[in-house]
Amino acid sequence: MKLTILTVGKLGRVVEAQMALDYMSRATASGRALALGPAEIVEVEARKPGKAAEAEVLRPHLEGAYVIACDEHGKVRPSRAFAEHIGRLRDDGTRKIVFLIGGADGLDPSILSGANETLAFGPQTWPHALARAMLAEQIYRAVTILAGSPYHRD
Repeated sequence: MKLTILTVGKLGRVVEAQMALDYMSRATASGRALALGPAEIVEVEARKPGKAAEAEVLRPHLEGAYVIACDEHGKVRPSRAFAEHIGRLRDDGTRKIVFLIGGADGLDPSILSGANETLAFGPQTWPHALARAMLAEQIYRAVTILAGSPYHRD
């Protein structure tokens, strides 16, 4: 099952971007035996400002995917529950999950209403670059949990 973080905006070579790429690379390597992966980050940019223009560049990447939109009003899941959910989706035959991170103003209502579900990282608002790294880490953590590895080392 392909795991994609689809995000509005390009981060370039900032630390958070490198961190996110590292976690997605680890998820790809660890997930092969579990039919999880590849894990990738796809960055898109709209030619015009605004949520509607961003929605237009996101839509082509959503066809045939189970869409999880990151939104402050979304469901908060502990790491183990997040992993179990991904495992159930895989076991139910889902071939692709796309996790969406919108631009500075969030996701267009049409994208949010079309998503299969929404996900939040708690009540705080996080910078999008950091949210990307946090999501990539949680995807990697989910893969390791599903592989039976401990996700906290004491």
